[in-house]
Amino acid sequence: MTWLVTGGAGYIGSHVVRELNRTGHRVVVFDDFSSGRTERVPEGVASRQGCITDTARLTEVMTEFDVTGVVNLAARKSVPESVAQPLWYYQQNVGGFAALLAAMADTGVHRMVQSSSAAIYGAAPGPLSEDIPVTPLSPYAQTKLIAEHMLTDTAEALKLSYLALRYFNPVGAAEPNLAEVGGTNVMAVLFNAIDTGQTFQVTGDDFDTRDGSGVRDYIHILDLAEAHVAAVERVSTGQFRDVVNIGTGRGYTVFELLDTVREVTGLPVPHEVVGRRPGDPAGAAAAVERSATMLGWHAKRDLRDMVDSAWRMWRAQHD
Repeated sequence: MTWLVTGGAGYIGSHVVRELNRTGHRVVVFDDFSSGRTERVPEGVASRQGCITDTARLTEVMTEFDVTGVVNLAARKSVPESVAQPLWYYQQNVGGFAALLAAMADTGVHRMVQSSSAAIYGAAPGPLSEDIPVTPLSPYAQTKLIAEHMLTDTAEALKLSYLALRYFNPVGAAEPNLAEVGGTNVMAVLFNAIDTGQTFQVTGDDFDTRDGSGVRDYIHILDLAEAHVAAVERVSTGQFRDVVNIGTGRGYTVFELLDTVREVTGLPVPHEVVGRRPGDPAGAAAAVERSATMLGWHAKRDLRDMVDSAWRMWRAQHD
């Protein structure tokens, strides 16, 4: 079997490609390289450039490599950016997903692992089960929920076997060149604050949480990559149509994250409390029973492991 990994040169995608390749799966990377980097593609893994909204290009690549399954990680993913540019997010994330499904239909590809998001839960209290009502609070979250609905609506007609993985908050890195060094990744922002003295902004301290700061279920990127391998192997064995949380089941507050960063680095983190960002919920932890029973998977690494991994990668890049 050959798996097309869209967005395979991005932060999450490159770790998924690395783990699939390491475990013996044939992989092809499809990326527009707007944020992904060519050096993240492992030696011996084929890659093709193209836009996720281009059905013809997707069809061409799927045909070239006789693709039998898709891991879709191609999406725009910033909550604040989606609030500022909602139409663009719908064009990219929803229009792109429709183009991908059309290419799969054109080429007879019936297996998919879809990148979804815990953002669709909105302000729901935890633990966040896959079966609770969802209330997306941003255009980004809405696009992820719409993609799940599209899978449900097209599964029978397209004879799909799929799992939509609702990621929580990935951090860390396997290698320096795979780390996310910019953008909105919380570790990069924190470490940049340590190095430059710029102030890290804690966006809200008036949430209904144990210390007032937002709660996030952070997950090590290696655990997330291993979950994708488990999902690929699951949808390869039969017909599955479901959504699955991918988290640790434990939530950490922003202030707890700051404490862990100080402990690991031995350095102070300059920070200030500012107002909440538009669309940000208080947050909660994942319910993880389904990932254990359906995938035979659970997260192995804790917050200290995540911070230590991210810090080592940061120092390798910046020293």
